[in-house]
Amino acid sequence: MNLSFMSTRKRLTDLSEREILALAIASEEDDARIYRSWADFLRADYPATAAVFDGMSEEEDGHRRQLIDTFTRRFGDAIPVIRREHVAGYFSRRPAWMMQNLSLETIRAEAAGMERDAADFYARAAQQSLDAGTRKLLGDLAAAERGHENRAAELSDRHLDDDSRAEEDAVAHRDFVLTWVQPGLAGLMDGSVSTLAPIFAVAFATQDPWTTFLVGLAASIGAGISMGFTEAASDDGVISGRGSPLKRGLSSGVMTAVGGLGHALPYLIPDFWTATTIAIMVVFVELWAIAWIQNRWMQTPFWRATLQVVVGGGLVLAVGVLIGSG
Repeated sequence: MNLSFMSTRKRLTDLSEREILALAIASEEDDARIYRSWADFLRADYPATAAVFDGMSEEEDGHRRQLIDTFTRRFGDAIPVIRREHVAGYFSRRPAWMMQNLSLETIRAEAAGMERDAADFYARAAQQSLDAGTRKLLGDLAAAERGHENRAAELSDRHLDDDSRAEEDAVAHRDFVLTWVQPGLAGLMDGSVSTLAPIFAVAFATQDPWTTFLVGLAASIGAGISMGFTEAASDDGVISGRGSPLKRGLSSGVMTAVGGLGHALPYLIPDFWTATTIAIMVVFVELWAIAWIQNRWMQTPFWRATLQVVVGGGLVLAVGVLIGSG
């Protein structure tokens, strides 16, 4: 942490009215820019929500113009450069590009938080102002920011009718499934099924729980790394619309490792038959969980998912046991 920079930051209570107005102008510019960035980012898939953020950016532009008029009336045309990072304890904003990988509901919640932060700032700043006109403006802006939740609701009612909201919710669900569920499910299936044969073959060949655990640990982590990189490198998501390759790779890699570790961890138990019994029970829980996820998120009929996963996994398990026993 740069302590020398921290020591040069002023507290809000140390700012002059000139500096407070300059900070408010810069903050409104930033917020309007963030809302416009979100609107541009969301416009292709969520046009109605993009229209809401367009309206909110216009509101912030209006506040900025009011603040500039007050500043020039009192202090002239030279507005000092003072931003959020120059003030200790002042609320911060995440860059707009960091928000682009978040869900629609998270972005909406972030916008509500921005309005609350701005309202708190104006309320505190109004208490410090000695000029009646400035105090009134800051108090009005505090009330306006607190009312932005209602304003956002009005804009949402105007632009987000039931059909638009249903369409946007369907797109958000599709993005979630393609980015997180599908790669994670593929990883869980690969980790759970592909590691069955080597783990149980080693288990029955050696009847040594610790050796079996080490083989299972290596197979699970190795498969997770391989699946993660494969998923991330196979598709950048631009044309397919499957989302961030980093997210998909993370989901696939982690779930692959989890799928294998589920039936490797029981072999930390020193008794071979106890560990094996628990591992087999874990395998069937994993396979039924995969079938449920396929039915819940991928709309696969449950009987088909059961046939594909449980029967297939059971066959792989049997192959591992037979090879190890031979």
